This record gives sequence, structure tokens and C-alpha cells, in this order.
Amino acid sequence: MTPRVRRDAHGVPTVEAGSLEELAHAQGRVTAHDRAWQLESERWRAEGTLAARVGPAGLAWDVLARRVRLQDTARRCYAALEEPVRRFVAAYAQGVAAGLPEGAARSPELRALGLDGGDVGTGPDGDGAPGWQPWTPLAVLLSHHLLFGSVGTKLWREHVVGALGPDLGGDLAAAFAVGPPDGSNALAVAGSRTASGLPLVAGDPHRLLERPGVYQQVHLVCAAEGVDVVGLAFPGVPGVPHFGHAGSVAWAVTNAMADYQDLLVERLRVDGRDEDGGSRLLAHGAGGRAEDGPDGWEPVERRTEIVDVAGAEPVRVDVVETARGPLLVLDRRRPDAPALDLADGTEVEGLALRAPSRVLADAGAAALPALLRARTADDVERAWGAWVEPVNSVLVADASGAVRRLVAGRVPRRADRARWRPVPADDPAWAWTGWEEHPALRVAGDGAGGSPEADAGVVVAANDERPDVAHLGTAFAPPHRARRLRALVGDRTGLAVDDLAATLVDTAHGSAPAMLALLRRVARAAPPAGPARDLLDRVLAWDGRADPGSTGAAAAAAWRAALVRQVVALPLLAPLSRPPAVPAALLPWLSPVERVGAALPRLLEVLPDHGVDVGALALAALEDAAATPAGVPAATWGRLHRLRTVHGLDGTPWHDAVERPGEGSPLPGDTDCVLATSSVPGLSPDGLGDTGLRGPVARYVWDLADRGASRWVVPLGADGVQGAPHAADQLPLWLAGRLAPVPPTRPDDAVDDGPPAARTPEETA
Repeated sequence: MTPRVRRDAHGVPTVEAGSLEELAHAQGRVTAHDRAWQLESERWRAEGTLAARVGPAGLAWDVLARRVRLQDTARRCYAALEEPVRRFVAAYAQGVAAGLPEGAARSPELRALGLDGGDVGTGPDGDGAPGWQPWTPLAVLLSHHLLFGSVGTKLWREHVVGALGPDLGGDLAAAFAVGPPDGSNALAVAGSRTASGLPLVAGDPHRLLERPGVYQQVHLVCAAEGVDVVGLAFPGVPGVPHFGHAGSVAWAVTNAMADYQDLLVERLRVDGRDEDGGSRLLAHGAGGRAEDGPDGWEPVERRTEIVDVAGAEPVRVDVVETARGPLLVLDRRRPDAPALDLADGTEVEGLALRAPSRVLADAGAAALPALLRARTADDVERAWGAWVEPVNSVLVADASGAVRRLVAGRVPRRADRARWRPVPADDPAWAWTGWEEHPALRVAGDGAGGSPEADAGVVVAANDERPDVAHLGTAFAPPHRARRLRALVGDRTGLAVDDLAATLVDTAHGSAPAMLALLRRVARAAPPAGPARDLLDRVLAWDGRADPGSTGAAAAAAWRAALVRQVVALPLLAPLSRPPAVPAALLPWLSPVERVGAALPRLLEVLPDHGVDVGALALAALEDAAATPAGVPAATWGRLHRLRTVHGLDGTPWHDAVERPGEGSPLPGDTDCVLATSSVPGLSPDGLGDTGLRGPVARYVWDLADRGASRWVVPLGADGVQGAPHAADQLPLWLAGRLAPVPPTRPDDAVDDGPPAARTPEETA
């Protein structure tokens, strides 16, 4: 059959084709039509050619992408795929390439950069070099998740220990174990708890709030292959990898917070010059190879790449890989040095990244078509068995009543210290010795029983530390959201879609009880006077909900931000503000203010052991907050906590080409709420937080009794083109905590084909 595309009332495409390859091609083509700018910018990031288009703002990322060899890893993963999966991935890339000229004509960003339909999808100079290679979707997938693991947290811990000393730093490093804000939620309830008698699955992935949105709503249909899936796709990646409803089975994911990446300290020595005139390098290996010689020095792979920079001189980058992995940092003394130009015999320390995708030459792409074909929980479990990274917690339910929680992805077995900090590369104690097993938790259906989740008929995954993941990671989210989700469901029965949707927008603040308890102690021991007393009274009268109209939430946020500033300024922690020895692209992961803000409750427990009077800090923070405009009585949380989106042209000369409808809208929720519209205390100009940068990038409720009753929403819209009718039409729903219907099951029921000018040649009425 000729592939066709139809659209529902919100512009969500239903893509129908006669084979799986045709479906992938058609999905790629419609994505190029709707998300041309996003596809191209993601390709540039994956290639390390962003700076060639947007200038110096893209250079730090390009150097990182080249160093870790994203493109080369994608090629290796693609070459290792079985032929049917390879054709599926390649068909999507071909569809993208076919649709890009038309999609580029709709894109204000590409027009602003001077990229019209003639050179879109090509090399950086429009020289006709092919851009969308068959492996590019895998490179996009790898690029999205390069820093999704533990790299930032391990570098931060190393910075803590290096800055504060091993005796003091180790203790505080444990307090800093909680990573930056991560608020994804998923829950599933068994049929014994629902009105229909069949399960419900709900969730809301939390990431940076990007413009266009990181997820694309799609409906993919291939009757010949039994495919009929509604779900959320990554633009640039075929299928529906994370959240989908296939009619008889549905699934949801959250970050399992597993540690699957290692950083290894490599000893490097310059040993003359290579044929390109650059430093010939040796690495001190872990031994055991005859060719290394008795002293353990082994040759490394080194190549020089040129990173073009629009409006500036090109930059020469050394790309170095040892037997452990590519070097994230060439010289820890000069972490941003793009190349090693050192005298013969010089020794330096670098940092290598070891990741499962490169070790195995596997990006998990075999799961993509398998998920589309899934019909039962067993099928979904088998499909996720092919996943590699990032490591996910997966909730799955099917029409037989089965409900399960899975862990999907590869976590290496190795010594515990490697999970916490960089370790010496030349010590075999840190070698990977196999892969962790991930048994499924059966909550309902065959084999269920013997767990609290099975007894309750409710299962939750909220980045929290649980028995199935505790041994896999070291930095989990606080338990607030998971506990709150279970409490909201409670012992209720007769649950329906609207009930689960309501749980996802709950604004009860998980850390409010601890904050209020501390302030009550302050009020008893040393009650403040004047404006500080007024602020204290408003915080103590707060109901603990982060609602836009709440003055108590605003007062609490003002005090909390001031308290973070007080903690960061402690002489004890002052060394943390020294510049960390990491590349520029990784600096956001090592912000002392953000790390202290994320770890504040735990730090307040630990600091008294180091002679810090936490009560005095809390009182000083009250005085500080009361003296700022943020502490005025008229302030409400919605005035302070507002939507802020990020765009790929931010920080470039073309940032004015970006329209931002809805920017600055008041937001409900906060970091420790189920509705985790994250603010980081102390980062914004007013000191309250870089508000609204992170939040739910989608919400959905999957009904296994009737997919047509399922609902979903994204922060902006289905179309990634600024000013298009469906570019931001879902924003009012998202802000109000409401959901929209999913597309009709049968394509002929679609209510809107969209304007004729918005169709590709393959789209038919």
C-alpha cells in the first residue's frame, strides 16, 4: 500500500504503511516535515558539527562529541545489527532525508541560518556530503543519553574529595549522593483496583523543557505486521522506544538511576611523534598483554579532527582511545586543551569513558521494531531485553491483566569503588567481569505474589531506591515522589483514567515537613523580629503545596534559596567553588549551588557533625530572604516559578529567531513534588531558582480496557515549527494539568488531515 499520513485535532500524525520498513521510512519523512530544525540540530550534535552552523556556542559540545566518538560508536552499532533491524533503522534515515527539503522550507531556524532546501541535510558547508547516514538515528539516540548516566555525578564526587580532602570529602560526598533534579514518575495499577477490571499505566518523563519538545506524539500502523501503536517518539529515532500503547499491551519508563558508565584515570606518556606530527601516545595498561612489554605501556589510538566554527577559526581536536575507552579528558591539568602538544617523555593523566554501548557495539536498536510488534507483557519484556543504555525502569501491563516492573539495560559487574569515582585504569581490580541480571517483578497475572506491590496491586517507579535497583546505582532521587504516588492511590478501588491523571499533577511538597520542622525549632530557640518574623510566619502557615497562588510556597522558596546560599558560603565548603578540572561542556553538572540545592535536606543532617550550627544558618537565611524583593508579602509562587524553555539557538546570534509562546507562564509544582517542575534554589538572578527549566515533557495515562479512553499531553504541541497551528496548542492543557485524547485507533476515524500545504506527496486524503 502507499504510505499515508492523517492527523487528529491536535496535529498528531497517524502514519500507516504496508511493511515495517515502509512504516519507518514514512515516520522519518513525517518527522522531517514537522521537526526539520530539531532533526538537523540533533544530527549536528551527534556528529560534533554544531559549531559549524551556530558558531562558538556549539564548540564545547562538539569537542565532547568528537572525543567520546559518538559517530564511530553509532557506525559500529549499526554494522553489528541483524539485517532486518538494520533495514528498519536505515529506512527511517532515508525517510528523514527525503522529507527534509520540504520540512526545511517550513523552519524559521533553518532559514535564519541560511539553510534552505538545497543544502539542508548535507555537510556543514552545503557541499553535498550526505548528512543522514543509515546509522545517524543511532548516533542521535546515543547523543541524547551521553550524559544521562553517572559521568557528572562521579566527576562531582571527585571534585568534592579533591577540594575538601579525602577525610572530610568522603563524608560529604555521601551527602551529595543525590544527583541533580530528576523527577520522572510512572505507576501502574492492577485490574483489581480499576473500574474496568483491567490495568492502567500512567507516567510523566521529566527532562529539560526544550522548544520544540523532546518527544513527538505519533500513531504508527502497519496491518501486515500487526503494528498499531500510539506513543511518544524521539525525533531522529524510529519507533516508540519509551512510552507506548499497542492496544493489548502498554509500557512506560523512568530512569532507573543505575551506574553503567565508568571513568578511568589513564596514565599517558608522549613517545615521539606520529606520522601527522602530533604526539605519539602510550597508555599504562592493566597488564596481561604480551605486546605491552614488561613495563605495561601500550599503544593507543589517536587521530586529529578539525572542528569548524562559524565566524571563528577552526579548532584542532585530538581524539584518543585506549583499550578501556575514548578519553573524555586528555590532560586533567588542562581539561579544555583540545590537543596534546607536549615534549617527548612527558607524562599526563587523562580520563577515559567506558560505556556498554561502545564495549558491546550495541545501542539497543533491536528493541525498537520488537516493541512495535509487541502484543503481550511477555513480548515487551523480551523486547526490552535487547536494550543497552540508558538503564530504565519499565512498567508494563497487558489486556490479560498482567502487570510487571522491569529493569532494562546493561549494568557491568565490577568493584564497588568504580561506581562512585574515577578509578585507575592500570589496576585490573576495576575490570568488568560480566553483566548484572534483572529479574522482573510480577505485580499481577501469572507468577505474581510475594511482594508489597503484588499485595497492593500498585507499582511505582520514580527514580527512587528500591530492592530491584539499589545494587545498581549510588545516586537516587529522594523517596518523596514514590511515597506520595502510593499514598494518592492508597486503598482506592474503581480507579479510572482521570484518577491516575490527577496523581501526576499533585503539588504536595515532599521536603516541606522537614523544612517546617527546622523553622519551628528556630522559632522556639531564637525567634526573629521584624520582616524576618513576618516571613517566618508565612512559611509556618504554609499548607505544604506548591500551587501558583500560594504565598507560603513563595516564602518557603525564598528562605530555602537563601539557606542554599548560606551553605555554599560556609568556609567548610568554600573550596567547592574552585574551578573544577572538567571540560566546559560538563561544567553544569558541577555547579556547587545546584548540587547543594539538590542535596540540601541530607546536608542539613550531616553538617552539625562538622561543627556547623544549622539553626543559626536557618535564622540567617530568614533575615537574608526577608531583605530581598523575593520576600515581599505580595509574592506568590506563580509569580516566581515560571515556565522557561531552552532552544538550540540560545546563546547564538540567532536567538531572536525563536518565538516563545507561553514563556513566563506561572507553573505549579516544584522539585520535590510529584509535579516536579524543578527549580534550583539560588541560581536565578532573584536568588529563587532557575525556575521551570525542567518538568514533565509529556504526561500520559494508558487504559488497557479501551485505548481510545487513554489520554496524553506534551508541553507545547505536535508540530515543531514556530507559529504553526499545532506548535503550542497543547500548552494550555499542559499548564492546567489536563490531557487530550490519543488518536483514534482506526486511521479512517482521524478528524483532521491538516492543511494540504502541510502534506508530503505521500499523504493522501
